[in-house]
Amino acid sequence: MRLVSFASEGGPRPGALIASSDGDRLFDVTAVLPSGQATLESIIADTEALQAVANAITISTAHPEMLPFASEVTLLAPVRPGKILCLGYNYRGHVPAGADPTAGDPEFPDVFVKTSNVLAGPADAVTLPRASDDVDYEGEIALVIGRRAHEVPLAQAMDYVAGFTLFNDVSARDWQSRSSQWELGKCFDGFGVLGPALVTVDEVADPHDLLLEVVRDGVVTVSQSTSTMVFSMSFLVHYLSQVMTLEPGDIISTGSPQKTADALAHHQPLADGDAVTIRVAGLGELTTTFVSPTTGAQQ
Repeated sequence: MRLVSFASEGGPRPGALIASSDGDRLFDVTAVLPSGQATLESIIADTEALQAVANAITISTAHPEMLPFASEVTLLAPVRPGKILCLGYNYRGHVPAGADPTAGDPEFPDVFVKTSNVLAGPADAVTLPRASDDVDYEGEIALVIGRRAHEVPLAQAMDYVAGFTLFNDVSARDWQSRSSQWELGKCFDGFGVLGPALVTVDEVADPHDLLLEVVRDGVVTVSQSTSTMVFSMSFLVHYLSQVMTLEPGDIISTGSPQKTADALAHHQPLADGDAVTIRVAGLGELTTTFVSPTTGAQQ
């Protein structure tokens, strides 16, 4: 399933994207849910509700033309996480032939948090802050927790994951380098773009065999497989649950691969009008436009 949240007159509503020959359609799942099941966080935490949604989606796929186009609504961040946990170095770079690819691996994950004010949806533009001259992007795959997880054994860790989505870990590099802690450079308003959909785990055969690509203004600047991750997705859930209880809707963003050599050599801070697309086959595409403070104020 591709589960989403979308804007309505009554506030955010949970839905699902249904493929059709002429584009994705939107199925409003609230009609098949018990009273009070109003968010994706509550749905993914309830096995019966999730099954009811799955059954309704199966019926809807027979006649998707009866549903409105997804393009007619505004998609929001699929979940509103209580915790946004992120990884620093978690992809191996280029390794010369014959060299041990694990030789430079860190012993433990480099974990940092992003605060709730960063959250933005797939339809939101990100306003470049006046206080920074060096805003950058990082395309990542995020895990969405589906069950309360505390001290989870490694072998069962993925049982606590509801699905996957895409995340742009926007970063102010100048502020990030001001101290040994990264948070100020990571936590400007809107610096965590999430979406477009929560793709449930049953839709992904092997999460460690996905090609993550990032395109900036038509140029591919990142292209790397999740098979090159240092710490597996299951390990991250296991590891973090030793410290804190993970709740439904929390996300673990699994890190960004290094940019291509050309992109690194010609680094340019994001500017007004720049567009960045994160794409992963099976998980979709997340495109974000960056705007100057002046442009953002006019929208």
